[in-house]
Amino acid sequence: MSATEPTAPTPTPDAIAPDAADPVDAFADRIFASALGAFETLSVHLGDRLDWYRILAERGSLTSSELAEAAETGERYTREWLEHQAVSGILAVDDPDAEASARRYSLPPAHAEVLTDDESLAYLAPIARIVASAAAQLPGLLDAARTGGGVPWASFGKDMRDAQGDINRPWFDRQLAGALASVPELDAVLSRPGARILDVGCGHGWSSLALARAYPEAVVDGVDVDGPSIESARAHADEAELADRVTFHLDGGEALAEEDAYDAAFIFEALHDMPNPVEVLAALRRVVRDDGAVVIMDEAVAERFAPDGDEVERIMYGYSLLVCLPDSLSTPGSVGTGTVMRPETLEGYARSAGFASAEVLPIEGFASFRFTRLHA
Repeated sequence: MSATEPTAPTPTPDAIAPDAADPVDAFADRIFASALGAFETLSVHLGDRLDWYRILAERGSLTSSELAEAAETGERYTREWLEHQAVSGILAVDDPDAEASARRYSLPPAHAEVLTDDESLAYLAPIARIVASAAAQLPGLLDAARTGGGVPWASFGKDMRDAQGDINRPWFDRQLAGALASVPELDAVLSRPGARILDVGCGHGWSSLALARAYPEAVVDGVDVDGPSIESARAHADEAELADRVTFHLDGGEALAEEDAYDAAFIFEALHDMPNPVEVLAALRRVVRDDGAVVIMDEAVAERFAPDGDEVERIMYGYSLLVCLPDSLSTPGSVGTGTVMRPETLEGYARSAGFASAEVLPIEGFASFRFTRLHA
């Protein structure tokens, strides 16, 4: 083209057909958006752990100095966090044009529920703690990926342990009783006078306590391999005045040996973490009466692997890669299930453990989970 020839006008973005978008730019945009989300999640972790959200929810509109004084944090960091939260649309600001030190920030009620109300089904502040705890273990995760080793649960620390309990608690407290009562055959087993119920992988014990509240004539034994979790569970039982019917034991489940001792056994969102799931299920087959019930609640992942999975699939793979699989593989000889345990995998474990079949129960209200009853 000569210098005297007119050049075509540069097309505006609106003039470019959607199918002509540059795939490189589109994917770069996605990665950039992920980085924004990562920074935002870690900022939520700061607000959660430093009590900034809680104080704003309780006291209303505050300046950076007022919040810093109430939280006993540095004013300059507090101010930077407030500005970040306002720019991100998490906090509201009364007068954006005021001097930085004079601006007043508040936490909208809907956001306060998600970030501070630990009884709400929408409570998600703990997920930021989970992400932050996993990120803190990246050196160990890199080493484990190179060597095939693992990162044990204890290495993730108190924040991870407490966050796991906190994020599950509202579902157990508010939804579990109704979910189990919606299956008449299961409800009948659990309602037997003096029923004994076993909760394997009980963690902080919220599931065990929910079972005891739902079935006041039952006694519940919770077992878990994590000592600090068992200590917390015992404290929760005392606080709930249920320690007379709910007891907690440090145990992995494989060694349970009291035959026909229980009317029902549950594993809530824990079988996929266990290094020896078949041995644990075989123990449940042994200790639960033939006319009893064994129920596994685990992630409601797709039945088969496929690319472009939904949000449940994507977040469960995230948990698996950064938390659950490394934890499981920290035990020598682990089968390494990972969080994404397909129904076919669970059924295979059940049959190897001596169960005849696996039935997905028609339970609603737990969108991210699948309840499977194993039949002797």
